[in-house]
Amino acid sequence: MSRIPEMVIFGLIQPIMFVVLFSYVFGGSMNIGGTTDPSVYREFLMAGIFAQTVTFATAGAGAGIADDMHKGLIDRFRSLPMARGAVLTGRTLADLVQTALTLFVLAMVALLVGWRTHTSVGEVLAAFALLLLLGYAFTWVGALIGLSVRTPEAATSGGLIWLFPVTFISNAFVDSNRMTPWLRHVADWNPFSATVQACRELFGNPGVSPSDAWPMQHPVWASLIYSVLIIVIFRTLSVRKYRSAAA
Repeated sequence: MSRIPEMVIFGLIQPIMFVVLFSYVFGGSMNIGGTTDPSVYREFLMAGIFAQTVTFATAGAGAGIADDMHKGLIDRFRSLPMARGAVLTGRTLADLVQTALTLFVLAMVALLVGWRTHTSVGEVLAAFALLLLLGYAFTWVGALIGLSVRTPEAATSGGLIWLFPVTFISNAFVDSNRMTPWLRHVADWNPFSATVQACRELFGNPGVSPSDAWPMQHPVWASLIYSVLIIVIFRTLSVRKYRSAAA
């Protein structure tokens, strides 16, 4: 990151563009809680933008690991006395640091466009912790993709294809209760939606209409459970793939 700072800069530009575009283009046309007040939509929107930002870091993680594999760097690491999962853990933790920096800058921009929190400092920090946990979980998905493809370009494409339905079939940008019934159920049980809803509660921002789905009734617990499960499953698969791919 220090040698190629443009990676960090470009990583900051995209979420800032999402904040500005969604806030001012859609702000006056979205009905949230019975009102189309743009300021209400901005507060509704930001949890979704934060969650989208941490999940989109997945593509970068996958591309980075695929690039290391392509250049033979992983083979060099294999000659060193270290645990097989250490390389992947170090890479995902490095991506987590960059994600935290992006979230900080994004929060400053959100405050400038009118986003506000209405809860205690502890609850706000807990919301950002859930976001970082989700981002860390999804970087393991990116790690598995990066180990499974042949080129960094393929890893970038593969990392983005599945992210769009995950982030848009959710409650991030619209009230999921306005969706077609079967699509609403998918959105309500989406791990991404659970974290978004949990953050809205912890920020004290407007949320979606009441839902009977368990993740929407207990979003904080659902977010924690989903993220831990994703980490356990995809870290196991990634380390197993790393051993065979680098053998």
